This record gives sequence, C-alpha cells and structure tokens, in this order.
Amino acid sequence: MIPGQNQSWVSEFILLGFSSDPTTNSILFIVFLLIYLCSVLGNGLIIMLICLDTQLHTPMYFFLCILAMLDMGYVTTTMPQMLVHLLAHSQTISFAGCWMQMYVFGSLATTECTLFVVMAYDRYVAICYPLHYTVILNWGLCIRLAAGSCVCGFLSALLHTFFTMSLPYCGPNKVNHYFCEGPSVRSLACMDTHIIEMVDLVLSVFVVVIPISLIVTSYIHIAKAILKIKSTQSRCKAFSTCASHLTVVTLFYGPASYIYMRPNSSYSPERDKQISLFYNAFTALLNPVVYSLRNKDIKRAFLKVTGHGWE
Repeated sequence: MIPGQNQSWVSEFILLGFSSDPTTNSILFIVFLLIYLCSVLGNGLIIMLICLDTQLHTPMYFFLCILAMLDMGYVTTTMPQMLVHLLAHSQTISFAGCWMQMYVFGSLATTECTLFVVMAYDRYVAICYPLHYTVILNWGLCIRLAAGSCVCGFLSALLHTFFTMSLPYCGPNKVNHYFCEGPSVRSLACMDTHIIEMVDLVLSVFVVVIPISLIVTSYIHIAKAILKIKSTQSRCKAFSTCASHLTVVTLFYGPASYIYMRPNSSYSPERDKQISLFYNAFTALLNPVVYSLRNKDIKRAFLKVTGHGWE
C-alpha cells in the first residue's frame, strides 16, 4: 500500500487531551485560558505598537511584527479547541478538521522556523554592517524575505500533512494528544510508517537543522564583530540586541527539534504532549515578554501610545 492511496476508514479522531478527570480539566481550563488570553493580548500589543509608532517602522520590528502574528496564529489553531474539549463531553475532531489543523499549525510553525533565520540575518547586517544596514535591508528585500519564509513554511507543511494524512487509518482513532500533531496521529496508521518517517526526517533537516546552522553561523560572525568593539558600553548594547532573539530561538527550536527529529522508538505520548505544549503555548506567551522587557523602543512606544510618553 502506498501513501497516495487514501484508504482511510476513520472518519473522526478522539483527542484524549491531558486528563479524563472533570476536576482536573476544570483547573486546566482556567490555566490554559489565561495562557491563551495573555498570549493573544501580548502579541496583539506588540503588533499594535509597531504599527502605530513610526519610529518602529524598521526591518527589525517589521520581522518582529510578523513573528507576533505567527505566534497568535498557531496558538489560536490549537488552544481554543483544547479549551472546548476540556469542558465538553465529546472530544472528537473530524478527519478533515484534523487535516486542516495539522496543516495550518505546521505551516505557521515552519514559517516561524524560517523567519528566525531572517531575523538572525537582520542582526548580522545591523551589527557587522551598521552603516549599510538600511541599504542592504531595504523594504523590497524585507518583503521578499518575509514572503519567502511563508512559501517555505506552507509548502513543507503541505508535504508533511499530505504524507501523514494519506496513510490508512482503519483501527483505533484515539489520539493521545490535545491537537492533531503529525507524530501522534501517524502512530495510529494501519501500515508500516518507516518511509513516511524518513520523509519527515528529510523535511526536518530543511526546517530545523539548516535554519539552526544558518543562525549559529550568523551569530559566530556577530560575536567576532562585537569582540572588536573597544567600548564596553557599546559591546554590551550590541550583545543585548541579540539576547532576545537567541532566547526565543532556543525556547522554540529545543522542544520542536525533539518532537520532529527524535526516533519513533522513543515516542512517549505523555512526554510529547508536555513538550508540544511548551513550544506551542508557552513560547507564544513568552515571546512578547522577552522582546519587551529589555527593549527600550517597545517601552517608549507603549508609553507614547498610552499618552504617558514623549514625542
């Protein structure tokens, strides 16, 4: 049987979530609702500030605005449904709904992987070629880089989703997860998934290994350039501008690399759910915090918009 033959007899999946205990689910509902609302509000605030403050209309904040939109998008793809399932008696999702959720989540998350490389390039140009920054990273190039990130993300996610959901699902339909994530759904297939896992591994190399390699290369050059700066204050300021990006990259790539690049033999549903929750929900929650706590421009824009700042 080949993946292209859609012999799927399962018409819906049951997402088991985190617990079957109503009391535990009620507590989790409150916790996750707060996380979701804070994520949406935090990222929404970042987008609003960047759009309203003309001083933030630079390549760095343009990419940060796109990152915030991606975070809002993929957390909204999974968490509202999880919140409904925590309170509802039925925890089902249709086959088509599962297909769509897997694709949209994968597209946004993979686009974010590529965008992190673009943001690292932005920091590389800003620190290594400060006098040519606006010439090199002109708006035309920024838009092309952003569009290219989206194309890479949506195409790679389409391949991943197509191969996963084209497998025959003829038996159990209980997914031990809180959303339709590829490895969890694939474990229910009625055939050997070794070839599909190899395809996923190749895709992971393109969306995880290569981006991480490019980011590391960028920061090696950045570190060399910073160490040549004689002023300690200027050196600390340069390091500070990169710290936020490095923190966010680590929070996102660490859990995502484990989920999609670990061998299938080490698959652990309970552990995978917790790790997925971290890079799905908590990174979207923490990104606005990381980018605003040490960012004077964001703080200034917030004070200006709320009427407590200066012109």
